[in-house]
Amino acid sequence: MSENVRVRFAPSPTGPLHIGGLRTALFNYLYAKKNNGKFILRIEDTDQKRYVKNSEEHIFNSLKWAGLEVDEGPNIGNTGYRQSERKNFYKDRISELIKTGHAYYAFDKVDELEAYRSEHAKRGETFVYGPKNRKNLKNSISLSDSEVESILSSEKEYVVRFKTPENSRIICNDLLKGTVKVDSNTLDDKVLYKSDGNPTYHFANVVDDFDMKITHVIRGEEWLPSLPLHTLIYDAFKWEAPHFLHLPLILKPEGKGKLSKRDGVKFGFPVFPISWVTGNEESKGFKECGYLPEATLNFMAMLGWGPGNDQEFFTKTDLIKAFSLDGLNKSSARFDPKKITWFNQKHIQGLKNSVLKKLLVEHLDNENIKFHEKKLDQIINLIKPRLSLTTDVFKKSKFFFQDPLGFDQKDIKKLKSIENVKLLKYLLSVFESPANGNSIDLKKEIEKAALKHSTGFGKIMKLLRLAIVGSFSGPDLFETIQIIELKAVTRRLSFLLNSLSI
Repeated sequence: MSENVRVRFAPSPTGPLHIGGLRTALFNYLYAKKNNGKFILRIEDTDQKRYVKNSEEHIFNSLKWAGLEVDEGPNIGNTGYRQSERKNFYKDRISELIKTGHAYYAFDKVDELEAYRSEHAKRGETFVYGPKNRKNLKNSISLSDSEVESILSSEKEYVVRFKTPENSRIICNDLLKGTVKVDSNTLDDKVLYKSDGNPTYHFANVVDDFDMKITHVIRGEEWLPSLPLHTLIYDAFKWEAPHFLHLPLILKPEGKGKLSKRDGVKFGFPVFPISWVTGNEESKGFKECGYLPEATLNFMAMLGWGPGNDQEFFTKTDLIKAFSLDGLNKSSARFDPKKITWFNQKHIQGLKNSVLKKLLVEHLDNENIKFHEKKLDQIINLIKPRLSLTTDVFKKSKFFFQDPLGFDQKDIKKLKSIENVKLLKYLLSVFESPANGNSIDLKKEIEKAALKHSTGFGKIMKLLRLAIVGSFSGPDLFETIQIIELKAVTRRLSFLLNSLSI
């Protein structure tokens, strides 16, 4: 085995890239970069019946958005990184296994196999095509050489199955799970080569990993049951197997069962890195929902890995430096939508203000909203600490550009009183006073109003905030008033006064 670390991410283009796949890609990427190795992308598209249009593009664009740069793979000047481009290679390799007696032709028809399964089911048994019954079925083990040659020359459909050894103990090693021992008699003779001339996943991924000099196979836990077969195929070729590591599952938010697309719909969070469109339906990804790539990677890394201390916040560079296989967890991790939002909020604080300013300007331009360029920097400074999603950049600042269109009736109910109406009228008279011009000592005037109306400073601030911002929460009120200016303040106070007077 090469001493140079080479890992691969090998998704199938059967739909959009799920966040579970992104996490697998991330751990492969981090291990490669930590060890000055190569991160390889391979598209496993042997199952043409399940091929979904645009899924390859979704995989490429998702990795690009996440910043997981590929060292070798499709679309970067290389060929042979799609399994559909390697058919002749697989054909030669399967011939080797047949010649050495580790694989054989099987001519059983689909309806014949279904009949066998039905008969076994009636007896309360499970039909297994393997060491115990292969000699009783229609294949090159049970038939004579002449019969086999006759069938092959007739161009009838056939598959190639792996010849599982009888009465053997298969010992496999997983870097995370430890040693796995399996009785060969419990395994079936898996199909390695299909009737359509394409290899199955089990065969193609083994020969590809060897051919591409993969040193570490880091993949999802769902492939752990396939490890004994893959180990046997390596042994059959007399190849040294790579190191295997099977990552635990990402669980639903409630902690039970594997996370799925339906969970995203149910709980209202994305499950894809970027949006996926099918027909007229769009499933928004983390990107479109306002999550930063580095925040998403930070969150994904913590789903199944830890640095060995209390640190949680990592940039991509930090992750590369800190990552090690020893830090991976054996148990599955629960997806927590609140946690990724927390990570995103932290990463947004590290953004340059110019990035958020650009997002805000784009929105304002799209909505044809007029704005003062000189005030934008101050606005971004005020709203930045309150941002959890980049998509909220206008939502959290729209009151700087537009008067509130209405108020929550619960808020109106809380403030509806004769005293508050009098307070608002007084405040209006202060803001409309010609003596104040365009400036006012707001704190001083609020203190006067509190004294005059025998009320608290906070109560007046609450009224002002609802009038100006449209809710009881928001950035610093004094700076907000300075930005929107007195004319807007008086207009908004009048609107609230009318709402309380009704």
